[in-house]
Formats: sequence, structure tokens, C-alpha cells
Amino acid sequence: MDLFDSLPPDTALTPMAPGAVLLHGFAREEDALLLQAIESVLTQAPLRHWQTPGGYTMSVGMSNCGPLGWVSGASGYRYTAQDPASSQPWPAMPESLMDLAQRAAAQSGYPHFEPDACLINQYAPGAKLSLHQDKDEHDLSEPIVSLSLGLPAVFLFGTASRADRPQRWRLVHGDVVVWGGPSRLAFHGVNALGDGEHSLLGRRRLNLTFRRVR
Repeated sequence: MDLFDSLPPDTALTPMAPGAVLLHGFAREEDALLLQAIESVLTQAPLRHWQTPGGYTMSVGMSNCGPLGWVSGASGYRYTAQDPASSQPWPAMPESLMDLAQRAAAQSGYPHFEPDACLINQYAPGAKLSLHQDKDEHDLSEPIVSLSLGLPAVFLFGTASRADRPQRWRLVHGDVVVWGGPSRLAFHGVNALGDGEHSLLGRRRLNLTFRRVR
């Protein structure tokens, strides 16, 4: 498949590393629909700041939708079928979010992507995410699809070795990053979010990461 087939208007595709691409502005034209879906999820499962196993409170607010949700606590990082705060199943993944993730994955060379978890992260100015690997999933053959909305951020993307210096990528509203294959276990993170005002989201950034856990 030609990776440039069926890209939305004004979208460019930039290779980042083997198996990893940046789809510039891929979701920009449907941002209102996506934000409506996200807010519906957050009404059912509000954002919260998880604690790391070491007792550190994360600066990023988090929630989930889909059959499984990623959580953190004293017992470690894990996926659960229920929201620990409510003991209820996580909200279903809205069709618009599932469709966006599948189209982005297919456009990046990963057809038939069926995510069963979507982690919703909210960054306020100063919030950041340290370098880490997404390795709590049982199925590492499927990619990660990451959507950015709101304020711009500096995304750090390295290799499977923490010792390698990561590349710095500026992500703006509507950008989607997809990585898998040779880059599936790449270390990645987000620098402290700068202050600003976005026309739709104000002083915040939303990031959704879609995963296939099992």
C-alpha cells in the first residue's frame, strides 16, 4: 500500500524511525467530533493522577476507555477491566476514536489494528512524562497509535535502549504518531508542557494512546 494514499488534505507523513511515522495533522479536520467523544468518556471516568509504584504522583491526569484500562499503583503498572475508582467497567471506546486509530495504523503500514485499550492523558502546563517503554501489553506485534490535541508538546522518541539519546519532535493539534515493529519498544516521553492557550482546549493538551493488550 502507498502510505500516501487516502491521507486527509494537508496531511504529510514523516518517517521517524524504522516502523515509526508521524502523520502531521491527520486528525485536525475531525477534532470537534473526537473531543466530544473524549468528553463523554471523561464524564463517566474522570481524570485522576495515578501514583507510581515508588509513591510518586504523576503530573499527568489519566483515564481510559475500551475493554481494558492502564492503571498504576503500589502494586505496579497493569491493565484492568474495571476502573479502580468506581469498580465499574471502563467506558466503551467511542466509534469515532476506534475509527481514527484504525485509519492511522493502516496508513502507517499496520492494517487490521484492533485496539482494546485507549489511555487518555491530560497535560497542564508543566506536566511531563518521563522516558519509558510501553511493554505491559501481552501483544507486542501490534503498534501504538498516539493522538495529540490542544497545546503543542515536545515528544521524545528514542530506541529500545535507554542509553541512546532520543530525538525531539514537536507535536501539534491533530498530529498522530504510530510506532511498532522494530520501534515497538522504543523509549519515549514528553517534555514539560509549555504554557499557552489553545482555541479549543485552553491551557491543556490531550493525548490518547491506543494499544492492543491481548
